[in-house]
Amino acid sequence: MGTDSTKVISWNIAKRASAWKALAEMAGRGDADLALLQEAGDPPSEIASQFGFQNDALGLDLFDRWPLVVALSDRVKVESFKQVPANGGYSKRELGVSGIGTLAAARVVPHGREADAFIAVSMYARWMRAHPTTGPHPRIHADISVHRILSDMQTFIDSLDPSKYRILAAGDLNIFYGADGSTLSWPERERLVWQRFDSLGLVFLGPQAPNGRPSASAQPDVPAGTLNVPTYRTNKQTPAEANRQLDYAFASRGFHERIKVRALNRVEEWGPSDHCRLSIEIDGQ
Repeated sequence: MGTDSTKVISWNIAKRASAWKALAEMAGRGDADLALLQEAGDPPSEIASQFGFQNDALGLDLFDRWPLVVALSDRVKVESFKQVPANGGYSKRELGVSGIGTLAAARVVPHGREADAFIAVSMYARWMRAHPTTGPHPRIHADISVHRILSDMQTFIDSLDPSKYRILAAGDLNIFYGADGSTLSWPERERLVWQRFDSLGLVFLGPQAPNGRPSASAQPDVPAGTLNVPTYRTNKQTPAEANRQLDYAFASRGFHERIKVRALNRVEEWGPSDHCRLSIEIDGQ
């Protein structure tokens, strides 16, 4: 990567003040320029001014936690889109969405280079419960939210040629890439999610092994030879015991060739959340 690369962090911070403080420390060290956050909540009051956003201005005040796109350095300019109902009548600074609280989007200009501007999307696949007509104990599903996210992202795509748009999307999708088991997954439905990303010209960037520490135990619902790397630990697991990948990154075809993704999932770098961070670096050259 060149010296003008843009450093991005994607992270479900589980609404933890300690994670906001860790982000502030990363910003202070110059370790990141941009954060794609999920389950953000509000930053602690003593550091809130460092991040400079207003939830009411983004249309996110309906939930107690939400995704965000946040500048961590002055090396990027972030132009956030306010979320409004998806009725087709929005302005350049608005984004029509079908599921408020499932994504945040912004136009990002790196290092003052207008020609290198891209759309950054933080994805959070909220769990959705099946309709009560399905039976006495409706299950919860994340793929419903992912399809809403993809539908809303499609508003940034108006060409069959992926070189006509530049999109980086990352976050917590709450499904397993390559799932073939049904303990925690619905493989037939979830395969449609991955196929839909590809059909929109959004390339899967993982992270996949070796760009992250491998799982120390079998991962649920995926083949033994999976390249998935753990990015999530349950409440009963330590970072060393984590064995599920829920966090992923995608970029528009062509643009993806300039991007490297790694899971910061080693025990010493995991951080104060149940999810680890994804390190995403965009080459500026």
